[in-house]
Amino acid sequence: MNSHEEYMRLAIREARIAAENGEVPVGAVIVKDGKVISSGRNRRETENNALYHAEIEAIDKACKALKSWRLTGCDLYVTLEPCPMCAGAIINARISRVIIGALDPKAGCCGSVIDMFIMPFNHEPKTIKGICADECASLLTGFFENLRNKK
Repeated sequence: MNSHEEYMRLAIREARIAAENGEVPVGAVIVKDGKVISSGRNRRETENNALYHAEIEAIDKACKALKSWRLTGCDLYVTLEPCPMCAGAIINARISRVIIGALDPKAGCCGSVIDMFIMPFNHEPKTIKGICADECASLLTGFFENLRNKK
C-alpha cells in the first residue's frame, strides 16, 4: 500500500466506526516508511472527554509503538482538517506531513481559519489537502443530517 488514497481510505474506515458509535466521523492513521503504525478515531462522546480526537489517539498510539514522542518521518492521514488542539499536538510530535481529506471552515487550523503550520514554531509540518475530500465531507454531512433528523 503506498498511495495517499489508500491510506486515507483506512482513515475513512476509522471515521465510519466512529459514526457507528455515535461520534463525529473523523478518523486518522499514521504511516512511517510505508507502514501503518497507528490509527485513531473520535471518542469524545463515548469517553466524555474533549481531548479524545482521532489525531490525538493516533499520535498517542504511534508514540507508544515507536517508543518516542518524536514522530519525525511520519505522515498523518486525517479525514478532517485538524483543530487548534490537534494542530498543536502535530507540531509538538514533529509529524512530518499531514494529509487532509475534508477542510473545516469553522475550526480548521491548517489554512481554513488559520494555518498553524506556517507560524514560527519550532516545527513546520507539510500538508497535502483534498485527498478523498468528497467522501470525507459526505461522511460528516450525512452524520449531521441524521442527527438533525432525529431531533
